[in-house]
Amino acid sequence: MWDERYADEEYAYGKEPNEFLSENIARIPAGKVLCLCDGEGRNGVYLAQQGHQVTSVDASAVGLAKANRLAQERGVTITTHVVDLTHFVIEPNHWDAIVSIFCHVPPPLRAKVHQQCVAGLRHGGVLLLEAYTPKQLEFKTGGPQVAEMTMTLSGLENELKGLQFVHALECDRDVIEGRYHHGKGAVVQIIGIKP
Repeated sequence: MWDERYADEEYAYGKEPNEFLSENIARIPAGKVLCLCDGEGRNGVYLAQQGHQVTSVDASAVGLAKANRLAQERGVTITTHVVDLTHFVIEPNHWDAIVSIFCHVPPPLRAKVHQQCVAGLRHGGVLLLEAYTPKQLEFKTGGPQVAEMTMTLSGLENELKGLQFVHALECDRDVIEGRYHHGKGAVVQIIGIKP
């Protein structure tokens, strides 16, 4: 599905970073940043433009090829790995920040990935996450088609135990990101720091 979606010359979600990420870029510590489900690279490339050492992972080789093209276009370098998160291991105590933007996977895998995110951050490391909530199914403006693939604040508070949340919010906001995210969206946002 994702290779197909990213096969067009056009960038499915645009070339500009997610708004929640760009509004909070000052909270991302300098250093190594892991971008989960980075697709065509709009967020990873943006982070690299801010001086971070970025590793972008995604299941789509087509998407990450476009991410590398975008990086070249913007005059930066990112490291990309084509991986299925089922088999990807986030190295413990390694990352200064982990960014997860609309990384929707089945609940058992999501819980495992989120536990690895907490373990993978260095002390003082930051997790920045934005995802759709079940309410998004009413808006039909992008995101998963089934509620179990969405996230809730209470669920994330449970899955991300060990982080101190400096921002934790469910809200509705306009999500204008390319052809596939366009209109009002119901999202959950987290910024958590590993003490």
